[in-house]
Amino acid sequence: MMTQRWQGQRVLILGAARQGLALARYLAQRGAVVTLNDQRPVEHMEAARQSLRDLPNIQWVLGGHPISLLDQTDLVCVSGGVPLTLPIVQEAMRRSIPLSNDSQIFLEEAPCPVIGITGSAGKTTTTTLVGKIAERVMEPSHRAWVGGNIGTPLISYLNEMQPHDIAVMELSSFQLELMTRSPHIAAILNITPNHLDRHGTFEAYQAAKAHIIQHQNATDFAILNREDEGAWALRDQVQGQLITFGFKRPPRGEPGTCLEGDRLCWWDGSGLQPLLTREDIRLRGDHNIANVLATLAVVMAAGWDTTPAREVIREFTGVPHRLELVRIWRGIAWYNDSIATAPERTAAAIRAFDEPLVLLLGGRDKNLPWEELARLIHQRVDHVIVFGEAAEKILHALGPQQAGQRPYTLDHCTTLEEAVQTAARVAEPGDVVLLSPGCTSFDAFRDFEARGEAFRQWVKQLP
Repeated sequence: MMTQRWQGQRVLILGAARQGLALARYLAQRGAVVTLNDQRPVEHMEAARQSLRDLPNIQWVLGGHPISLLDQTDLVCVSGGVPLTLPIVQEAMRRSIPLSNDSQIFLEEAPCPVIGITGSAGKTTTTTLVGKIAERVMEPSHRAWVGGNIGTPLISYLNEMQPHDIAVMELSSFQLELMTRSPHIAAILNITPNHLDRHGTFEAYQAAKAHIIQHQNATDFAILNREDEGAWALRDQVQGQLITFGFKRPPRGEPGTCLEGDRLCWWDGSGLQPLLTREDIRLRGDHNIANVLATLAVVMAAGWDTTPAREVIREFTGVPHRLELVRIWRGIAWYNDSIATAPERTAAAIRAFDEPLVLLLGGRDKNLPWEELARLIHQRVDHVIVFGEAAEKILHALGPQQAGQRPYTLDHCTTLEEAVQTAARVAEPGDVVLLSPGCTSFDAFRDFEARGEAFRQWVKQLP
């Protein structure tokens, strides 16, 4: 049936990165006539073109976005990195050509239940943890699929999925912006200012996130952080059954997870069921306690056995590039938190440590406020090293150095590599050197993972 849906459909895909390539393969295999369009020049796209060379019904248009591509198009699919303000997207909307993306099409065609997770921070850790629990609780003949905004786009696996499987999907605001489908279980971890360079206003960003719950029905589950202002503001938009998470106990009659003393508990509305203790969790920081509380809320919504869920949480040591210990060098602990692409995420990382901190900040700014992070740095960070495109903006937010007050030193480097060398000179035994940039990597690296890998290498090369 789904093959018939796409047979002969003329689909224009804007953006030929991970999501665009996966979607092109899926649609072309089902008989669609696909045009892949990317602004990058031909010479940068050879590997991408080779990856799809076995499919004859894919046409490539590179080096720009000519409006004429819309003349023979039934559907425009917009990859996550492509802004909706692009003239070709605006013109498609003016012509009433439908818009979609790989995540929307996946949700339309997935044969199994889908758990979707979004948030300004913590979604990769929470998605990974939920995915590992799903793998543990599934029967041997059933399978858990994990992907979306992390790993492989889930549309790549649709051929193999069975009705008794489950899919766990990380969703970004870029993906959600267009979507008119919601997962069976949808979690919003938090909504704080992020990607304002893309969405323009916080309200537009929040509205994009809200799509994860807006299209649910009465048998679905919405999971909200009741202690996060941005997420909790969406509670009136919940269409399904609401389960909450947070540190304080929910009101009577409202199910959710909470922290009682050092115990993480399930509150069914009238009674508490202890599930784990703080000591069971190997991840640093209160923000990770919140991620585990969100994970437990998903477990309860899914009706999974809590015993294997607790086992997975006790074993879990985190995800690469998220407060990842890289090396102890001369008594100094080096941590890679390259995932921190917003000041708020850097603040959460700082709060995860009691040790003296040397903080590496910089990259490309997302038009986000830095004042709150600057105040925390003055309270908690001994040494700051800024680098990259946003260095001057960060220095301006920090203000002039005050003798005898934190940060005791403030260094300005051009590159991250130079910042690592400077940190090696500044840090002392017992310190933590923390790469938690507060910015995207796009001034110097392909993505946060490439930045984190480079940081690892440079730290491991210290003599």
